[in-house]
Amino acid sequence: MAFKKVNENTPFSKAVIKMVAKIPKGKIATYGQIAKISGNAGGSRGVAWILHACSKKYKLPWQRVINSQGKISFDKSTKEYKNQKNLLIKEGIQFSDTGTVNLKTFQWGKKTAPKRKIPASISGASVSKVKPKMFG
Repeated sequence: MAFKKVNENTPFSKAVIKMVAKIPKGKIATYGQIAKISGNAGGSRGVAWILHACSKKYKLPWQRVINSQGKISFDKSTKEYKNQKNLLIKEGIQFSDTGTVNLKTFQWGKKTAPKRKIPASISGASVSKVKPKMFG
């Protein structure tokens, strides 16, 4: 199966690359979480494609992105699964006996995620009390 080329220059691709690069060691994010804070709440598959195409070029910590059930998306029998799990364990991420990560403990959240910049004024209206809603 041939993979289609990802356009790295779209605003969404740029935002995904920027957000994934900011996930700190010892924390994980979900594909949907990255999609949402990158401006496309339904773009979790797009995040996966971008990681597949761009992780090596941009030296992204791709291993820190897992699915919304707290699981690695690769099949457990593959070398990719074992590689991702080993990388996460080296960073201090713990897995349950069923192979899941506790999202409440290890997910990159509101306290550590970078805030999106909002202009001080939009059409002259003050937005000082407006906070970006990054996580549902």
